[in-house]
Amino acid sequence: MPKMEIDLTKEVRAVLVESLKRYYWNERNEELSSLGAELLLDFIVNDIGPYIYNKAIEDSYAYMNERIEDLLGLEKRPR
Repeated sequence: MPKMEIDLTKEVRAVLVESLKRYYWNERNEELSSLGAELLLDFIVNDIGPYIYNKAIEDSYAYMNERIEDLLGLEKRPR
């Protein structure tokens, strides 16, 4: 799979880093450093993120196709 660039703002990265640190503390009872959380976030975004992104695209495509079918159902047929 080609590498994709997912740009996160500084604010979003900060929130996600804190979330990862909180997760590690709550679920693993381990303290995760900010650097460790940054590296883990980079791994998730770069290696796992594309699969999640592609699934979201597939779901959106299916949803839009259903809406198009609904729209075509409103088509008027000449008598």
